Amino acid sequence: MASKEELIQELSDAIISCKKDRVLEAVEKAKGVMEPSEIIEKGLAAGMNEVGTLFERGKLFLPHVMMAADAMTAGVQVLEAEMPVGEQKKKLGVIVNGTVEGDVHDIGKSIVSTMLQSAGFEVHDIGRDVPIRDFVNKAKEVNADMIGLSALMTTTLPGQKEVIELLKEEGMRDKVKVMVGGAPATQAWADKISADCYAENASEAVAKAKELIVGK
Repeated sequence: MASKEELIQELSDAIISCKKDRVLEAVEKAKGVMEPSEIIEKGLAAGMNEVGTLFERGKLFLPHVMMAADAMTAGVQVLEAEMPVGEQKKKLGVIVNGTVEGDVHDIGKSIVSTMLQSAGFEVHDIGRDVPIRDFVNKAKEVNADMIGLSALMTTTLPGQKEVIELLKEEGMRDKVKVMVGGAPATQAWADKISADCYAENASEAVAKAKELIVGK
């Protein structure tokens, strides 16, 4: 019989393979040995993190990431059906994510949304070229813990600052964390506009979101 370590590795490898049937097979195999929450966190989520890293290194491409995320969702659904009601759908937090107004770049932001969702966050991806007010309205609607702001052009960076200013005006700034990212964004820029964090890539976005939301 496979050890727990071997099963965890098999789950992770199945996610990296981006094949749904392989993931479901690995989940079935692990079910008799591990708790559902452990299968998700130590096996499936760990594999998804590795997928994110491989994507950033150019070893995997967007279709692979989407297939891996789809396979993980299928695996999680199987496990959630068998979890106690209190444990089902236990989300780490609620995040609104989008690309600011004037910017039509979508891929990086979509990867971040997928990775955050796979890590256990409830993610509301509101798309690209999103008006400043829409970020704040959506955050109110879903009672968001965090807003993720992507900008891929220097000319659209100020949109990130405007969202933070609007949150202040609405009296929401203390309740909602703000993460910024995108090619022209930097830690120095995040500090300048008083964002809570800057993430260079999808894996970092997940780590920072966990730190800020779960750690609070």
